[in-house]
Amino acid sequence: MPPVNAPSPHAVPGRAARLAAPAGLLAAVAAAFAYVAAVDPNEPGHYPVCPLLGLTGLYCPGCGGLRSAHAVAHGDLATALQANAPAVLGYAVFAVLWTVWVIRAARGRPMRLDPPPAVLWTAGGLLLVFTVLRNTPFGGWLHP
Repeated sequence: MPPVNAPSPHAVPGRAARLAAPAGLLAAVAAAFAYVAAVDPNEPGHYPVCPLLGLTGLYCPGCGGLRSAHAVAHGDLATALQANAPAVLGYAVFAVLWTVWVIRAARGRPMRLDPPPAVLWTAGGLLLVFTVLRNTPFGGWLHP
């Protein structure tokens, strides 16, 4: 016979427990953005050089992401988009998904991400086009 005070294997965790993971993730992201806001990636020597850029001279899809995050943290959306537009889109998607996660967790519902393969292939294709375009002579306006 189980002890009287033992939790049921089907017990639903309290609201605070359900919100712990989203809160922890928000704290980590906020700390990262605070650091990038305080330590300017436009100043040389603060961050390592992108390995692909350093070895080949080619911009990867993430090149300019720190500059973009720095600009977002300072409220300069135009500069953020110029540095790396897909990164800005990624920040927005993260914010929406995190908000949905918090709402679902507060209501006791699980968060399930199951995008159709077409969405994943489209996103990958767009990133590939962005990467190729920014490394061509006529794609100079996409350089970070």
